[in-house]
Amino acid sequence: MENTPGPRAGRKEWIALGVLMLPLLLVSMDVSILYFAIPFVSQDLEPSATQQLWILDMYGFVLAGLLIVMGSLGDRIGRRRLVLAGAVVFGAASVAAAYAHSAELLIAVRALLGLGGAALMPSTLALIRNLFHDAKQRGKAVTIWTGVMTTGISLGPVVSGLLLEHFWWGSVFLINLPAMVLLLLLVPFLVPETATAARGRFDVLGALLSLGALLAVIYGIKEWARHGYEPLTALCIAAGLVLGIVFVRRQRRLAHPMIDLGLLGRRNFGGPVLANLLAMFATVGMAVFFTQYLQSVLGQSPLTAALWSLVPAAGVALMAPAGAALAQRIDRAHVMGGGFLIAACGFLWLSQLRTDSPLWFALVGGAVYAGGLVAAMTLANELALGAAPPERAGSAAAVLESGQELGGALGMAVLGSVGAAVYSRDMADALPAGMPGADAVRETLGGAAAVAGELPAATAGAVMAAARDAFTHGLGIAAVGAAVVMATACVFSIGFLRGAGGTPAPPSASAVEPGRGATVPH
Repeated sequence: MENTPGPRAGRKEWIALGVLMLPLLLVSMDVSILYFAIPFVSQDLEPSATQQLWILDMYGFVLAGLLIVMGSLGDRIGRRRLVLAGAVVFGAASVAAAYAHSAELLIAVRALLGLGGAALMPSTLALIRNLFHDAKQRGKAVTIWTGVMTTGISLGPVVSGLLLEHFWWGSVFLINLPAMVLLLLLVPFLVPETATAARGRFDVLGALLSLGALLAVIYGIKEWARHGYEPLTALCIAAGLVLGIVFVRRQRRLAHPMIDLGLLGRRNFGGPVLANLLAMFATVGMAVFFTQYLQSVLGQSPLTAALWSLVPAAGVALMAPAGAALAQRIDRAHVMGGGFLIAACGFLWLSQLRTDSPLWFALVGGAVYAGGLVAAMTLANELALGAAPPERAGSAAAVLESGQELGGALGMAVLGSVGAAVYSRDMADALPAGMPGADAVRETLGGAAAVAGELPAATAGAVMAAARDAFTHGLGIAAVGAAVVMATACVFSIGFLRGAGGTPAPPSASAVEPGRGATVPH
C-alpha cells in the first residue's frame, strides 16, 4: 500500500469503474459461454471433432497469448484508446460469430473475439490505477474488478442456458453488443486518457515471441490434460519455454522493454503474480470436478448445475470486501495467507465428498474455497497494481493476468491428471473381465455413461455406481492436492510478502517528460 494518500475519487470515477466492469464481465463470460451452446452449434455447422475443440478453445488461447502484447501497447498509445478499439473489435466479432455460417468462420471469429478481449482486460485493470489515486479507494475498486472477473466465468454457462431456452445459439454472442455500445458512448466522457510520454518503438519481435511462448505453453498444457502425455505435446511446451527464454533475454537488452523485469523482480509485484498463479491453479483445476460432480454424480441438468454453481459466489461476496477491510488494519500478507488457509480448508472439506453427500455439503465447500481464494487474489492484485508505476500499469496488469491464465492451465492439467489417474485405477479394479467398452469406461465418467446406455439395466447400474464412486474418489484426491497448494501459498504469502506493501516503484526515467510527470493527458 502506498504510504502517501492520493486525491480521492468522486462520483465520476466510480461511474467510470461501473462502465469498465461491463466489458470485463462479458470478456470473462465468453470463456465459458459456449459450454451449453456447443451442441446447437454442432447441429447447425456440423464441425468435426477437432473443429469443435477449436471453437471452444480458440478464444481463450488468443486472449491469453495477447495479454502482454496488449498491456504494453496500451501503455504506449493510451489505455482509453485501446479500450475503445477493443470494444469495436469485440462488438464486431460478436455479430460475426452470431451469424457465422461455417465452423471455419466461427473459429476465425473466436480468435478475433480473443483479440478484442485481450485489448479490454488489462486496460480495465490498468485504468483503475489512473482513476483511483487514493490507496483505500483503489483497494475497493480492485476488489470489485476481481469479483467481476471471477463471477463472469461462472455466469457464462448460466446466461448461455437461459438464452438457449428462448433463442438460437447466436444469441450468446449478441448479448455483448449493448455493453460495447454503452462503452463506446460513455468512456470518452468518463475515463481520462493516459499514455507514456516517451516509450520508444513498439517491440514487434518481442510481441511475436511473447505470443508464441504463451500460446505454445498453454496449448501444450491443455492438450496434456486432455489426452495425457504425447511427444508432440511435450515438444510444444518445450518450444514455448525456449521462446519465453529468448523473450526474457531480449527484454533485458532493450531500453524500452515490453515487460519491466526489474519490476517483476520486486517482491511486492513478482510475489503477487506467483500468488495469483497458485490461486488460479486451484480454482480452475477444481472447477471441472465441481461441475461434473453436480451433473454426473448428483444427476442435475446442465442448467440446474450451472445455477447451483453460482451459490459459492456468496462466499466471494462476503470474503472479498472483508479481506480488503481487514488489510487496512493489519499486514495484508497475513490477510492473504488467511485467505489461502481458508481456501485450503474448503478444499479439504470437498475431499470428504461422497456419491451420497447432500447438495449443501458440496456448496458449502465451494463457497469456502471460493471466498478465501478471491479474498487473497484481490489483495494480490491490489498490491501488484500499487507497486507498478502508473506509466507501466497496462503491462503490469497484463503480466498479472497472464500468470492467472498459466496457473489455470497448469491446474487443469495437474489436478485433472491426478483425478483421471485415480478414476482409471479404481475402475480397472471394479470392472469385470471382458466387459464390452471397458476402455471407454476406464477413461472418463462420460465414457462410462455412454457405454452403460448399451448395457442391460442391472449391469449398467453397477457400472455407473462404480464410475461415480471412482470419480468422487478422484475429486477427493485432487482436492487434497489443491489444499496442499493453498497451504504452500499461505506460507509463501506470510513469509515472503510480509511488509511488502510499501513504496511503489518509481516511474522510469525515460517515461517522464521534464515538468510533466509520468503520464500525459490526451
